[in-house]
Order: sequence, then structure tokens, then C-alpha cells
Amino acid sequence: MALSITPKGVEQFFGDDEIIVSKTDLKGRITYCNDVFLRIAGYTEKECLGQPHNLIRHPDMPRCVFGLLWETIQDGREIFAYVMNRCKNGDYYWVNAHVTPSRDRTGAIIGYHSNRRVPDRKILEEKIMPLYAELRAEETRHANRKSGLQASSEMVADYLRQKNLEYDEFVATL
Repeated sequence: MALSITPKGVEQFFGDDEIIVSKTDLKGRITYCNDVFLRIAGYTEKECLGQPHNLIRHPDMPRCVFGLLWETIQDGREIFAYVMNRCKNGDYYWVNAHVTPSRDRTGAIIGYHSNRRVPDRKILEEKIMPLYAELRAEETRHANRKSGLQASSEMVADYLRQKNLEYDEFVATL
């Protein structure tokens, strides 16, 4: 469904007092989404449940950041990340996401939970957007997606190594 949506370049916003919430199973299929998620993304609950969470993935979002995110949560750790999402109508919206594994009573990971808040606009414009533009440029510079992902992943890893930080620590220091 999401692959056929052409980005329009129109940004949507949600309130500082609102939280976008979604939950997924271990494969990233949506099992829950709140009313704010549905309103901002422009989908109905029926359209979302059971669908891959990348239904809202914006093509300008660096794939390597999602790689970091998935690696972190599958390892059982939480992560904070700035993410650009795509609405059903092709608009987009930015979030400061907190993604964490959901566990059963034994501690086994059974899915993932994400709370998204309004991002700090100054940080977004001065730090995140330029970084993500560089990462996307690196990804698209390569002849195939796999090589592009590998190159941008190395680029972000080098960037974080120079700062001696994990990605979510980097986000927290901005």
C-alpha cells in the first residue's frame, strides 16, 4: 500500500501535548495504533492493523537509521530516534520516537512499542535534517540498494564513533 504513495512535500504537525503510539509484533506488523497515529497518518485502524509498520516509511528517511533502530530493539534495548514518516496522502511528519521492546512475563520479547512526540524543531533543522540528507545521498549514490545501505551504515557508524556515542545517546545530547 505505502509503496504506491507519492510524497507531496507537505508537512503535517501534531500537538505538543499529543503522543503518537503504535505497537507491532516481532515482524513489525502493526497490532495497535492510537487515534493520534490514525489522524496524522490518515489511515483507518482497519487499514493499519496487520500491515507492516513501514506503511508510513518516508522514502527520504535514511535506511541506515532504520537498520540501527531494528538492531537496537531486536537486541532488547530501547532507542530514541528522529524519524520522518509519510501520510497516506503523501504528506509527511517528523517525530521524536522512543521505541522499546515489549516483553512477556518471562522477559521474552513479544513485540515492539513506539511513543512519538513532537521533535525539537531547532535540533531537527540544524542537526538531523542535514545528517539525514547526507546519509540519503550516500545511499542513493550507489548502484544498488544493498551497497547504498552498507555505505550509509558505515558512514553513520563512523560519525557516531567520532563522537563516542550510540545513536540514541547522540540524539539525547542534541
